[in-house]
Amino acid sequence: MKVAILFSGGKDSIMALYKAIENKEDVKYLLTIKSRNNESYMFHVPNIHITDLISEAVDIPLITAYTNGIKEEELEDLKVEFQNLKNLGIEGIYTGALFSTYQKSRIEKLGRETGLEIISPFWHVDEIEYMEYIVNEGFEFIISGVFAEGLDKSWLGRKIDLEAIEKLKLINKKYHINLAFEGGEAETLVLDGPIFKKKIVILNSEIIWNVDNGVYLIKEAILKNK
Repeated sequence: MKVAILFSGGKDSIMALYKAIENKEDVKYLLTIKSRNNESYMFHVPNIHITDLISEAVDIPLITAYTNGIKEEELEDLKVEFQNLKNLGIEGIYTGALFSTYQKSRIEKLGRETGLEIISPFWHVDEIEYMEYIVNEGFEFIISGVFAEGLDKSWLGRKIDLEAIEKLKLINKKYHINLAFEGGEAETLVLDGPIFKKKIVILNSEIIWNVDNGVYLIKEAILKNK
């Protein structure tokens, strides 16, 4: 099946791509929606500009569209892009949805309206198993934003490995966060992995902290041969 990936560069959209490739789908495009509103209900915001580099790293064309990120109205922007993909011969869309019924139900509604099959391969996956699976498969990813109690400034820019997952388990016991961050607790960015032909190297970054939340802003990054 000819498919596109709803793509942010975070771990979940990368894993959706990984699963699509594993399922031997014909992955034609990555679709990134860039929100002008940092409070977008539907779309990933921190470091969304790095999707250009990831597209080149995995050698799959990127389609970029923009939205003002206004609740519900942003869905109309996504519907336009779904229709455009349908016109390009796309039959299905892979998403990284894990637990958010808000996002999944709306994307599936748009799929029905545009005649596209929506596939969310990790829906209701076990959180810990999923995080460990990503690491064990060889993906390198960092935290690019934290927005929940228990995740402080020290987590920004931190690589997630098995040791970090153990620490997240301890935080979960106290603060009951979703360990896969599907509740918006944190955002991630993938820098390398088995489907990457090149890896992303961060040259310049800045931590922006606002009382109890913050982002790891990448100002400059390049691709490096592996």
